[in-house]
Amino acid sequence: MYNPAEKSFTIHDLPVAERPRERLQRYGEEALSAQELLAVILGRGIAGESIMVTAQRLLKEFGSLKGLAQASVQEMGRVKGIGPAKACQLKAAFELASRVEQDSHLKAQEKQVLKIPPDVLNYVRNHLKEKKKEYFVTILLDTRGQVIKHCEVSVGSLDSSIVHPREVFKEAIAASAASVILVHNHPSGDPTPSEEDIGMNKKLTAAGELLGISVLDHLIIGNPEFLSFKAKGIF
Repeated sequence: MYNPAEKSFTIHDLPVAERPRERLQRYGEEALSAQELLAVILGRGIAGESIMVTAQRLLKEFGSLKGLAQASVQEMGRVKGIGPAKACQLKAAFELASRVEQDSHLKAQEKQVLKIPPDVLNYVRNHLKEKKKEYFVTILLDTRGQVIKHCEVSVGSLDSSIVHPREVFKEAIAASAASVILVHNHPSGDPTPSEEDIGMNKKLTAAGELLGISVLDHLIIGNPEFLSFKAKGIF
C-alpha cells in the first residue's frame, strides 16, 4: 500500500486509478482530499519524491488549507519541493477561489440598500477580510440608494497620489452613480483614522460635491472593529 511518508515513492509508483488527476477525472473534485487537490495543482514532485509527499509537507508546515492560503510566496517557497513557480501556482489558485467567493457574495447582494454602517461592513467583509495590504474600495449606488457594484481603486499604502479623485469617481461617472460609499481597511486592525485618512476624505468629499455625486460615508475596516466617518461626525 502506498505510504505518503515514504520518500522513495513518486506519483508514477501509484496505480493509475489511484493517482490524484485520474481520481479527479473519474470521481470529481469533491472526492479528493486536500492533499490530493494540492498535488493536482502542483503537478510534479522533486526527484525521488512524490508530489503527494510535498503536498502533505505543505499542509503540515502551515497547519491547514487556511494557513497555506494566507502564506506568502516567499514563505511557501522555503518549503522543500516548493520553489517560486509552484508557490505562484498555489497563490493563483487560492486567489481564484477567493474571487469566486467574492463574486457569489456580491451577486447575492445586487440591488441591496445599505442603510447603516453595519450593512456596508457586511457588504465588503468578504472582499477585505484578512488582507495584509491596504485596499481602497468605492461602493456605487443608484438614485434609489441601491448598490450598483463595488470598485477596487487601489492596493497598497494610501496617499493622495494613489487615491486620486479621478480614480475614485471614474467608475461612478461611467455607471451614472448618484452616490458612493468609500471604504478602506487598516491591516493593523486599528480603525482609527490617521491625519492622512481625514485629509483624503475631505478632498474626496469636496470632489464629489463638484461632480454631483454624494459621498454618503467613509468606513475604515479594522479587525474586529470598524469606524464610520459619518457616525463619528468627521465629514
